[in-house]
Amino acid sequence: MNKHQLANKIWESANKMRSKIEANEYKDYILGFIFYKYLSDQEIKFLKENDFTEEDIKNLTEDDLETVQFIQKNIGYFIAYNDLFSTWIDMGRDFDVSNVRDALSAFSRLIYGSHKKVFDRIFDTLQTGLSKLGDSSGAQTKSINGLLQLIKDIPMDGKQDYDVLGFIYEYLISMFAANAGKKAGEFYTPHEVSLLMSEIIANHLTGRNEVKIYDPTSGSGSLLINIGRSIGKYVGDKDDIKYYAQELKENTYNLTRMNLIMRGIKPDNIETRNGDTLEEDWPYFDENDPVNTYSPLYVDAVVSNPPYSQAWDPSNKETDLRYNRFGLAPKGKADYAFLLHDLYHVKPDGIMTIVLPHGVLFRGGEEGEIRKNLIEFNHIDAIIGLPANIFFGTSIPTIIMVLKQNRENNDVLIIDASKGFIKEGKNNKLRASDIKQIVDTVLKRENIEKYSRVVSKEEISANNYNLNIPRYVDSSESIESWDLYASMFGGIPIHEIDELNEYWSAFPKLRKDLFTDSDIPYVSLSTEDIKSFIREHSDIKKFKKTFATAFDSFSNYLRSELVENVESIAVTKEEHILSENIFERLKTIPLIDKYEAYQLLDDEWAKIAIDIEIIQTEGLEAVKKVDPNLILKKKDGKDQEIQDGWIGRIIPFDLVQRIILVNESNALRGKNDRLAEISNEYEEIIDSMTEDEKETEVLNDANDAFVPKEVTKKLKEIKSEISPEAIAFKDKLQKVEKLQNEEKALKSEIKNETIHLQNITKEVITNLSDDLIFELLEKKWIEPLISNLYKLPDRIVYNLVNKIQALHEKYETTYFDVEKEIEKTERLLCDMIDELEGNEFDMKGLREFKSLLQR
Repeated sequence: MNKHQLANKIWESANKMRSKIEANEYKDYILGFIFYKYLSDQEIKFLKENDFTEEDIKNLTEDDLETVQFIQKNIGYFIAYNDLFSTWIDMGRDFDVSNVRDALSAFSRLIYGSHKKVFDRIFDTLQTGLSKLGDSSGAQTKSINGLLQLIKDIPMDGKQDYDVLGFIYEYLISMFAANAGKKAGEFYTPHEVSLLMSEIIANHLTGRNEVKIYDPTSGSGSLLINIGRSIGKYVGDKDDIKYYAQELKENTYNLTRMNLIMRGIKPDNIETRNGDTLEEDWPYFDENDPVNTYSPLYVDAVVSNPPYSQAWDPSNKETDLRYNRFGLAPKGKADYAFLLHDLYHVKPDGIMTIVLPHGVLFRGGEEGEIRKNLIEFNHIDAIIGLPANIFFGTSIPTIIMVLKQNRENNDVLIIDASKGFIKEGKNNKLRASDIKQIVDTVLKRENIEKYSRVVSKEEISANNYNLNIPRYVDSSESIESWDLYASMFGGIPIHEIDELNEYWSAFPKLRKDLFTDSDIPYVSLSTEDIKSFIREHSDIKKFKKTFATAFDSFSNYLRSELVENVESIAVTKEEHILSENIFERLKTIPLIDKYEAYQLLDDEWAKIAIDIEIIQTEGLEAVKKVDPNLILKKKDGKDQEIQDGWIGRIIPFDLVQRIILVNESNALRGKNDRLAEISNEYEEIIDSMTEDEKETEVLNDANDAFVPKEVTKKLKEIKSEISPEAIAFKDKLQKVEKLQNEEKALKSEIKNETIHLQNITKEVITNLSDDLIFELLEKKWIEPLISNLYKLPDRIVYNLVNKIQALHEKYETTYFDVEKEIEKTERLLCDMIDELEGNEFDMKGLREFKSLLQR
C-alpha cells in the first residue's frame, strides 16, 4: 500500500474502533500511540547505527546508567526494552494496559535535561485518557491492543522525503477534524488554507539563510509545519528553520510538539509554550536566567488561525507594547488583539498571515480605530476573501490578511477568491489552481476584473477605512438583460456580440463570417449549423494548430524530466518546474486559462508524486513489485481482510494488459462482450413472449429472467405438442436453453482466463526490462496529462458554440411570434369551447370565457 491507501485504511478502522468516544478525544489516543511508536523506532534505529546487537537491545534497562545517559544525550530520552512499542507487540496476549501506564511514567522520568521543554508532559493527555478506552482493565487492554495492531505497520524512516508517518499523522488529524464538529477549529486549519498562507510567506522569505517562524495559536502544528515545508523549497537547509509555537489547550499543545518532532525537526529548532497567547506574551523573563534578562521574540514570519471573535480581557493592557500604537480590541472580540500580537513579533523585514472572520474588515468602534491605524501606519499588504464553509465546524465567512512591518508601497491588494472552490461533502475546498492564482496575484499585485484590485490609501480613507471586499471588488455575476428591439423584431444585438470580445480578439475573421452585414445595430447568423460552422472555421483550425505546435515537444520534455530522471527528481519542487514550462508554452495562446491547465497538471501530479516517492525510497525495482489485493469481506458479522488477486505496486495490471498483453486482453474482453449480448438476447425473448407464456414457471417472479431448471422442465412438457402456439413457445425456449449453455460455458472460460491473465500480468511486471519500465511509466504518467491538456482548446470552442447558440435562441422567437402563437391558441380554444355541452350555468360560464379570449 502507498501512504494514501495506508492512511485511509487506518482511518476507517480507527473510526469504527472509537465507537461512542468523541472524534475530538479519540484522536489524542491514536496520535499519542503513533508518536510513542515513532520514539521507540527512533531509539532502535539509533542503537543499530551505533552497533548495538539485538541482544544488546534486549538487555536495555534503567539500571545500566552509562547506556541510559549515552542514549539520552543523543536522542533526548530513554526507553527500556520492556517499554518499547515493538516489545508490546511481541508480548501478544501477555500485553496489558499496565505496560502502557508504566512505560509512559518511565518516559517522563527519563527525559534528558536539555530536552525537557520538548518532551515534558507530552504524554499526559494519553496517560489520563487511558481509562476512557474501557470500563475495566481488560476492556482498556483490548482497545489499546487494537490500536497497536492498527498502527504497527506504519514505516517511520522518512527516506527521500517519503514522509509516510507525517502524511498519515496529518491525514488522521484532518479526518478527525472533519468528524469533530465545532471542536475541529481548536486544533486544525484545512491543509489547503495552510498551503495558501505558506506559499505567500515562503515567497517573501526566499533566499534567507536562517528563518524563524511562529504560530501563537498552533493547534496541532499543521499550519506551522506547512509553512516550514514551503520555506524549505526556497532555503538551502531545512535545519536553518526554527519553529516557535504557543497553544492554550494542553492536549492540543501536545499535538503540536508531537507533529513537529515526527517531521524530523531537530529539538534544538523547536521552541514551544503551553499558555494563553494574549495573557502570556512571548517577551518573557526566562525562568532559567538568574538575572531575568528580558527576551522579546522577533521572527521572520508569523502565521495564525486564532479562535474567531473570542472574548478576552483588555484590562490594564493600554501600555502593552503589542497594542499601545494601535488601540485595544473590544472585550467581546479578540480578533484584532491576536492580529496586533502577531504583528508585534514580526521583524522589520518580516511578514505575517492571519485567518480572521470577515467582520474585522468593517466593524466599527475600537476595531474601526485599530483598522484605521494599521492602514495609516501602512501595515496591511493584502486581504484575501475565502469561500464560505471552508473551515470545519463553522460557516463564518473568513479572510486571510497579509501584513508587514515595512512596505515600499502604500496601497492594499484586495482579492475576492470566494468563487474558486470545489464542493467536498458539507464543506468547500480550495483547489490547487485556486491557491496558485491567489498566490500569483499577491506576488504580482495584479488588477483582475471581478477578482482583485489594488486600492489606494486615499480611496480607503474616503470610505472611512472600511475594507469590506464588495466595496472594492465586485465579483457578482452580471444580470442578464433583454434588448427591447430584438425582442420585438428579432436579430442579435451587436452590443451583446461585443460582450464576447475576448473570443473575437482571438478569432476576428470568425466574427465577420458568422454574422451577416447590417446597417442597423442588429445582425443575423449566416449559418443554421452553428456548431459545424465554428468548428470548421479557419480561425478555429489555426487556434488548435497553434496550441498543438506549442505543446508538440511537451511529451519529450516530460519524458526527460520525469521518466529519465525519476530517481533524482526533487519531488517538492518539480510541480512548480512543470507548471512554469506549461505557462511559458501558453504565453502566446489566447483564451486558454493557465490555471485550468495548472489544475490538470496538479490532478495528475498528485498520482505521479506517489509513484516517484516509492521509486526513490525502494529503487527502480519497486516498479516490478506486485502486492496482494486486499479487500474487506463480512465473515461472522465482522469485516475481515482477504486477498482478491494481485495489484502492481506502481504499474496497474490493466495498463500492462492494454500495452503488452493485447491479444489475451482482447480475447477476454470479447467473451465479456458476448456475455452482455446474451443478456440482451434474453430480454428480447422475454419481450416477444405472450402473456400466457409469461404466466408459466419459466420466468422468475419479477418476469425479468429465466429460471434454467424450469426452462428445461417446460421443454420436456411441450416436446410432443404440435399446436402453432406450442411450437412458437418451444422455439423460444430452445433459444433460451442454447443461450444458457453458452452463458455457462462462457462464465467458466472467463473465470479461468481472468485468473490466467492475472498470473501472466504478474509475471510480466516482475520481469520487466528497464526499457519497458520507462515505457509503462510514460504511458501512466505522461499520456493522461497530454490527453487532458489537448482538450483545452476544444473546451474553448465548445463554450463559444454554446454562447452563440444561446444568443440565437434568446432572440429567435420575437414578441410578434409569441403574439401570433397566442392568437392561434385562442382560436383553437374557442373552437373547442363551441363543441362543449353542459347545463345552463356551464354554458354561460364558457360563453364569458370565450368572450375574454376574443378581446
